[in-house]
Amino acid sequence: MKFSVIIPARYASTRFPGKPLADVAGKPMVVRVAERARRSGAAEIIVATDHPRIAAAAARHGFAAVMTSKGHASGTDRIAEVAAMRRYRGTHIVVNVQGDEPLIEPSLIRRVASGLARHRAAAVATACHPIRDARELANPNVVKVVLDRDGYALYFSRAPIPWARDGFARGVSRIPQGLPVYRHLGIYAYRAAFLRAFTRLKPVAIERFEALEQLRALAYGHRIHCEITRAAPHPGVDTPADLRRVLRRFR
Repeated sequence: MKFSVIIPARYASTRFPGKPLADVAGKPMVVRVAERARRSGAAEIIVATDHPRIAAAAARHGFAAVMTSKGHASGTDRIAEVAAMRRYRGTHIVVNVQGDEPLIEPSLIRRVASGLARHRAAAVATACHPIRDARELANPNVVKVVLDRDGYALYFSRAPIPWARDGFARGVSRIPQGLPVYRHLGIYAYRAAFLRAFTRLKPVAIERFEALEQLRALAYGHRIHCEITRAAPHPGVDTPADLRRVLRRFR
């Protein structure tokens, strides 16, 4: 199986400007992410950025970097631009690894790529893991996914789904035994043909209200397969406080 990893790395960030260049044990964070991606067995690792300092940092550490438009609304759009530049065949698999996850497991990257390769009906593959804490289920910052019997996504939401009518009658204080609740992990594998099509699709209402881009794919009939992992994900970095927690793990 051959796949490429593209790491979208935007300089601007409301909560953490310049985040891809933040120092993580002596190297920029985006480089730490690229190093983890390299261990996944990807055929190539590309940093897709809108800032020359990020491109230069990647190049200094031996990683390819591509300058992309500053006007992209999402990392998917940035990745689609790179896929078009590289002229990938429609069946080529591209994995989107977020540039703020310096602890991402290389095996998870490969597993998502492999999941897309195995499931021909899917345009996208992603990952999820079981939720065991009711507070996590109720947290709107934690994205949930409901799966069909074959592991394809039925819906993603910030709300607690599926809703246990009787079990949650007095609030989400505990998860009823047997309720299949999963947290979505923000890693995606795409076929290059899907990336070309996705950039031409207009956003839909459920996507705007939930602020979840993957709902656009579902709304237009594209199937998303989810790999279920039992391990909880390592934390990403959204704020300087998150970075301090990551640095403790590195030490």
